[in-house]
Amino acid sequence: MDSMVELLNGVTMPQLGLGVWRAEAGEETERAVLAALEAGYRSIDTASLYKNEKSVGQAIRSSGIPREEVFVTTKVWNSEQGYESTIASFHNSLRQLEMDYVDLFLVHWPVVDKYKETYRAIEDLYVQGKIKAIGVSNFQIHHLEDLMNVCRIKPMVNQVELHPLLTQKKLLAFCRKEGIQLESWRPLMNGNLDVLLLAELAKKYGKTPAQIALRWQLQLGIVTIPKSVRPERIRENASLYDFALEPEDIVRIDALNENRRFGADPDHIDF
Repeated sequence: MDSMVELLNGVTMPQLGLGVWRAEAGEETERAVLAALEAGYRSIDTASLYKNEKSVGQAIRSSGIPREEVFVTTKVWNSEQGYESTIASFHNSLRQLEMDYVDLFLVHWPVVDKYKETYRAIEDLYVQGKIKAIGVSNFQIHHLEDLMNVCRIKPMVNQVELHPLLTQKKLLAFCRKEGIQLESWRPLMNGNLDVLLLAELAKKYGKTPAQIALRWQLQLGIVTIPKSVRPERIRENASLYDFALEPEDIVRIDALNENRRFGADPDHIDF
């Protein structure tokens, strides 16, 4: 559970975290975050869109774990993008979280004609010391290249949909070359884990198909943030460090790729 990756600026980030997309604000989110922290998680991923930042902050404070020991990520939503509105969104997120800083702040989606100004605002907040690390989410290679042509500070993280049916190998290779940490959302394919190979490997290793999918990501050096609000599932998703997939099994999972998305295509967003 203490497995970390080092970002471009030297900040370390837990390789496993809890996502809280669609977790209801209040008791549901607080219970999930507390269960995760009790299970050893030290990374929580939220966003302005999720409307549960306040509950995330409350749970972290209730846990008794020092703030500096928990890696907190949040994101600026599409309707809040642009320079001034991004600054305002960030400060609203801080108020909701009741924190003095966030560990990672991301552009949620590459909104055409806006993401460069949005990222410029995030760079300024970073320079002011209000953010420990900065990055983007749902950026394709061409989005990253376009941004890196003008940005002052290279994105440190790119959070994208990634799982055995969407392996993102070209994007992974590009990010490795550029030193950008790839992070996976929806790593468990919206629960669509009824894949013969995953079942076969689960039996081989004495694990669940979900644990096989998550372990595959960890061994590829990807940060992963499975979402759950069930304490037993949160604990199960963390039981990844008492086994390792053999190299040939990693290759077999790689071969499952269908370029299949369960979320939106970053090149065709209208929200």
